[in-house]
Amino acid sequence: MSAGWQEVGEKGGATGIAILVLVATSLGRRVARLLLVPITWWFVLLHADVRRASAGYLRRVLPGPVGLREVHRHVRTFARVALDRLFLARGDLRPFRITSTGEEHFERIRVAGRGAILVLSHLGSYDGMRAWSAVRGVRVSAIGDFRNARMITEALRRINPAVDQDLIQIEEGAPFVLAVEDRISAGGIVATMGDRVGSDGKRADADFLGGRASFPTGPYLLAAVLRCPVYLAFGIYREPDRYDLHIEPFADRIELPRGAREEALARHVQAYATRLEALCRAAPCNWFNFYDFWSPER
Repeated sequence: MSAGWQEVGEKGGATGIAILVLVATSLGRRVARLLLVPITWWFVLLHADVRRASAGYLRRVLPGPVGLREVHRHVRTFARVALDRLFLARGDLRPFRITSTGEEHFERIRVAGRGAILVLSHLGSYDGMRAWSAVRGVRVSAIGDFRNARMITEALRRINPAVDQDLIQIEEGAPFVLAVEDRISAGGIVATMGDRVGSDGKRADADFLGGRASFPTGPYLLAAVLRCPVYLAFGIYREPDRYDLHIEPFADRIELPRGAREEALARHVQAYATRLEALCRAAPCNWFNFYDFWSPER
């Protein structure tokens, strides 16, 4: 059986992450980026499962042959975006050039006085979106399963102890839904990933990059319960220091008619997958799901 993302633990170790944090915070982003070159080569050569997953994805989005060089570029892009999280977590935007498209949608949410759900992806950097929105006075809370990234989360916590205030661990039951509802009722924005099926297994299949793949239905189920608007957001990384942020409306209201609930969920999932596919093709090395995304067994 192919491993899903929950079974793909953090590669590397606490010591390596601690060293990278020390280098980044004491010597700066430029020196830390140089250190990433041998680290990512070691990573690619040592982890066959990551190589296979990266190559399998890249063959779907690149026009030519895919070898170690292309896989390394993919992993290196991921590592650079992960490094930038250390700066973005403390709200330091000085090393970056940030462009935005759709900023007026945040203003629309602010004027309405009621929040929204923001569906993200593992394409580029969602931390760039959160840091950029904080500068503009818009609070974005992230919901997700953070247990698979304990080490990087702890590193971010050391840099900015307040990071936990905007993290909501996904759990089953009413307390979780009420916590999200409180944020939205107060005019906040709650962000969640739309491209990884959670531990609850709630999913629907969609056409994606030439195959059938499973996507979570949780974001749309939650939006239907809370009766709030849904937006999509993507933060595409461009070498060496640019992030292009895109915010776009997805649905004013998620309606799940009785008797046609699964069909409605499947339509929303397919609409999301279609948009994500377009951006994967536009920025192939920005998508960071390093496991067999198309496996029917995951």
